[in-house]
Amino acid sequence: MNCQISGNLGGFYENEANGVPQNLVLDSEKGELVKASGRVGKKTGKSEGKSIAALKSHSEAERRRRERINAHLATLRNLVPSSDKMDKAALLAEVICQVKQLKETASHVSESFFIPLDSDEIRVETIAENAGDGTCLFKASICCEYRPELLSDLRQVINSLNVNLVKSEISTLGSRVKNIFVFTNVIDGGHANIEAREILLTSARHAFSSVLDKVSAFPEYSTYSNKRQRISCFDTSSLL
Repeated sequence: MNCQISGNLGGFYENEANGVPQNLVLDSEKGELVKASGRVGKKTGKSEGKSIAALKSHSEAERRRRERINAHLATLRNLVPSSDKMDKAALLAEVICQVKQLKETASHVSESFFIPLDSDEIRVETIAENAGDGTCLFKASICCEYRPELLSDLRQVINSLNVNLVKSEISTLGSRVKNIFVFTNVIDGGHANIEAREILLTSARHAFSSVLDKVSAFPEYSTYSNKRQRISCFDTSSLL
C-alpha cells in the first residue's frame, strides 16, 4: 500500500516538476491515488465566462439605449424654444402639446382647401333641414384617383339621385382628386321623416361607391405621375 502511494506521489511530483499539475484523490475501493476528474472545474469556468459575457453585453446594450434616448431628447430640445431648463417630463409634455396643435391646424387647412387625401374616401351627410317645406340640404364628397371618365360618371350619379345640385367643387393634388357636391331634396314630412332621409343618404353612398369601384378596377390610373404637385379648386356646376 505504501509503495503504491509513494509511486503515485512520485509521479505527481514528477508532473508538477514538468509544469503539468495533477489533482489526485484516494480511491477507497482500489486503495490507491487516482486522477481527479476535471469536468466540474471546466463547467464552472465556462459558466462563469458566459455570465461575464452576458453582463458585458447587457451593459453595452444599456449604454447604447441611453445614448439613443439622449440623442432624441437633444433633437426635441432643438425643436422646442426655451427648453434648456426643462426636465425630460416637461419637455415631452411640451412636444405633445405642439404636435396636437399642428394636427389641429393641418386639419383646418385641409378642410378649407379641400385637399385630396391619400386614401379613397366617400362621405354623405345632411348639413341643413327646412321643416317648413321639407327641403333638406346634403353634402357628398368622394376622394379617389383620377381617370378620364370620372366626371362623366359623377354626373350620372347626381342625375340618378333626382336631386337639385346647388354647388360642385373639385380639387386635385397630383393624381388624387376630391369632388364635393352640395344638393337639396324635398322629403315629405321634413325633420320627422327620418327614414326617408336615411334612404336618400344610403342611396347616395351606394351610387358614389360604384364610381369608386370603377376607379379601383383600372390599376393603370393608380400609378399616375405625381411629379406635378398642383392644387386647384374651382366650381364645376356647369359641367354637371
